[in-house]
Amino acid sequence: MPLAHAGGPGTGGGARGAYSLGTAPAVPERRHDGAMAGLEGMEQPRGDGRAIASRWSPTVEDEHAVHALEVHGDPTEGEVPLPSLPESAAVARRLVQIVILRRWGLTPKLTEDAVLLVSELVGNAVRHTGARAFGLRMRHRRGWIRVEVRDPSRALPCLMPVQETDISGRGLFLVDKLADRWGVDLLSHGKTTWFEMRVADR
Repeated sequence: MPLAHAGGPGTGGGARGAYSLGTAPAVPERRHDGAMAGLEGMEQPRGDGRAIASRWSPTVEDEHAVHALEVHGDPTEGEVPLPSLPESAAVARRLVQIVILRRWGLTPKLTEDAVLLVSELVGNAVRHTGARAFGLRMRHRRGWIRVEVRDPSRALPCLMPVQETDISGRGLFLVDKLADRWGVDLLSHGKTTWFEMRVADR
């Protein structure tokens, strides 16, 4: 039977480990088919803290974020396609920033963490998949936000141990530290790497 993996303990009884599709934690309806499969059989160690500094702190909206939404579209309404170029990381950060701060009215701290994590997922999609484009999607349900990056490669990402002095290879380490849940959905053509964060809805 296909398995689902959700990284992270999910404080307050949240999900961790492998689940059959019938018992996995409920997630919003997906636009594409494909069983969840990412990182089967691997328990991901997590620290208790979230004290990892962001390299970019979006505490206020800016004209670039508004422009990115107007040009590329709203990732809450459908998947936003972006070219697999290094500069697309900045576009993805701005889209996440304006959606979380303006559309959803959530906190600057949550925005800062989500912006950092989407930058890492986009970086992996651009550097390691050989794709011409990737897709960005955002979802908000009561108590949670979810950010997804889809690419056409079915190669699974790997969480590697890192040291504080390492200057590379920290992408999934950061996701594992800051997200409440994360994982990979294998699709018939490619995969979606996602993370979820708990929120206090206003």
